[in-house]
Amino acid sequence: MSFTLPAIPFAPAALEPHIDAKTMEIHHGKHHQAYITNLNNAVAATPALQGQSLEDLLATISQHAPVVRNNAGGHWNHSFFWNLLSPTPTTPSAALSDAIASTFGSLEAFKKAFEKEGLARFGSGWVWLVKTPEGKLVITSTPNQDNPLMDSAPVKGTPILGNDVWEHAYYLHYQNRRADYLKAFWNVLNWHQASAHFGA
Repeated sequence: MSFTLPAIPFAPAALEPHIDAKTMEIHHGKHHQAYITNLNNAVAATPALQGQSLEDLLATISQHAPVVRNNAGGHWNHSFFWNLLSPTPTTPSAALSDAIASTFGSLEAFKKAFEKEGLARFGSGWVWLVKTPEGKLVITSTPNQDNPLMDSAPVKGTPILGNDVWEHAYYLHYQNRRADYLKAFWNVLNWHQASAHFGA
């Protein structure tokens, strides 16, 4: 079994002006594909990893070499990310809206807190909204291609939504303006998908 590149569910230019077509083409076709190629090579060279699902690898990531951690994380994170993007405006479900409001005070307060966490991530990484095993919503960030499904994650749980704050996700259009990119994310976030991750 080898891992393959999933298709993005929209045309590369569909998210403009918030995310440009060239960034989408490079991000998906080059960066994501490189994670998959490197992961497949690592698995092929390690018989003990063969036949394991991506989620199985993440759940035991602390036991694997850095090449597996970085590339399994990169593949899962990006596959998750593409499905969280939509050219069509959406809104969160009533259940997710209520959970966000009760946890953060309001949707706008949540967005500000999420953007702040994304700005605070030094260097490359991701910012997440996670539902913990106790059912609580928590904003967290991870370095590089780590995510909350990894056994080594400081905050573990089910990712509800996440945003890629590696420079390759935004630099062609936003240059060093990560704050502007984080704000633009709300214009293309697929809240229907996030609501499905939440469970309602």
